Amino acid sequence: MTTPRLQLSGITKRYPAVVANSAVSLTVMPGETHAVLGENGAGKSTLMKIIYGSVKPDEGSVMFNGQPVFIRNPQEARAMGISMVFQHFSLFDTITVAENVWLGLAKTLTLDDVTRSITAKAQEYGLDIDPARPVHTLSVGEMQRVEIIRALLTNPQLLILDEPTSVLTPQAVDKLFVVLKKLASEGCSILYISHKLHEIRELCKACTVLRGGKVTGVCDPSEESNASLSRLMIGAEPPQLTHRAQKPGAPVLRVQALSLAREDQFGVDLEEISIEVRAGEVVGIAGVSGNGQRELLYALSGEDCRAAAGAIKLGEVDMSSLHPGMRRKLGLHFVPEERLGRGAVPTLGLAHNLLLTRTEALSKGLGWINVKTLQEQAADIIQRFNVKAGGPDAAARSLSGGNLQKFIVGREIDARPKLLIVSQPTWGVDVGAAAQIRGEILALRDQGCAVLVVSEELDELFELSDRLHVIAKGRLSPSVPVADATTEKIGEWMSGLWNENEYDLLALTGLTHDQA
Repeated sequence: MTTPRLQLSGITKRYPAVVANSAVSLTVMPGETHAVLGENGAGKSTLMKIIYGSVKPDEGSVMFNGQPVFIRNPQEARAMGISMVFQHFSLFDTITVAENVWLGLAKTLTLDDVTRSITAKAQEYGLDIDPARPVHTLSVGEMQRVEIIRALLTNPQLLILDEPTSVLTPQAVDKLFVVLKKLASEGCSILYISHKLHEIRELCKACTVLRGGKVTGVCDPSEESNASLSRLMIGAEPPQLTHRAQKPGAPVLRVQALSLAREDQFGVDLEEISIEVRAGEVVGIAGVSGNGQRELLYALSGEDCRAAAGAIKLGEVDMSSLHPGMRRKLGLHFVPEERLGRGAVPTLGLAHNLLLTRTEALSKGLGWINVKTLQEQAADIIQRFNVKAGGPDAAARSLSGGNLQKFIVGREIDARPKLLIVSQPTWGVDVGAAAQIRGEILALRDQGCAVLVVSEELDELFELSDRLHVIAKGRLSPSVPVADATTEKIGEWMSGLWNENEYDLLALTGLTHDQA
């Protein structure tokens, strides 16, 4: 019989507040694409970090290509032929893409060699990236591309992918799957973590299911349905969303002819952006990462206050030059795409992270913090959004990515905003939690809140939105009712190919696209 590429036996890892992995065993064969499935906090990422040498197990053994190994660090893992793409990126912000990739490769290579290799791989796999760009200028989706290219350049025998498609467009995902299938056919083994069940069913031939840090099942996902995989993972099928049609109210957000020059050489100029979001509706913005989403969100949230007077209004109030604190007082709340660092301070507890956007626990004029009020608020959000954490004082960085996302989204929804702007609302979140977050967003919309969602996941936008725009090269398409939108049409618009008047004229006539 063929020797397994990777064999884990009895892997256990304990932390002070939780047992992340409990006697986990797993076998991956050469050329096999093996899924590891589980809800947020099930222990998937910890197990992958053990294989990659960035976390040490308390018990258990690891065999690679039939030989017992003790992997002390990621450098040793890479030398053995193990590469990993992390869910939370391991990139240095202050240096370029090429310099980041160079750090993990053989020292015999020059920076020019690495730059040429990145360009070639990017073209080969359709993962467009500029090797000269500093990482701090990249969007989350672009950082994801850097991580994937860096892993592919090591020619791995075992490739670990932790949520690799969470911020990739459907077209980019299709191209990535071609690459992964080719790698597997050449003998590379792939460990694949994703909450997108249709991806697992298409790509993987074996699946190990974790729940609460323990293996609860092994299956062939190609023989399962999304519903049966959900039951294996969370013990139930995710609730079905109810998206009731309703007539929107008065405009809450109005952006008129917003044009902003990029703030750095790698940014995107915004050109004549106009958008309206009314009370009781969800407006979605689709687009390939790096086409102006970050610049638009900065302008709307108040992180960039350079907009011309009258360009951005909340109701009748011109907030073009207001800073984020003043915009929050007007009722605008914002969920950024970056969880750690912008959405939450990693070292602070969840309760104190509320102070980033909430002021209820601050005594007016005195500057005192009512810690009890903070802890009660945090405990309520933890319970309401089913956040797995060690209580209100648990450090943000101690939570899994999906659980931290639930807390941050919950923090802003709980503030009862007039306008909620959310970027990548369910990035890296399991199917049960994603359904809960989307349900809460729709419930907020039904209560009369105006919601703007920016996402690179088209299925999510179709599920949540009443109307859709596409952003491409700093320009915004006309809006299209979701009932008239198709994946093909939105995909075409992502390249900047749209008719400026098509849906505007339909809106004036009151006809749907099909009727026209």
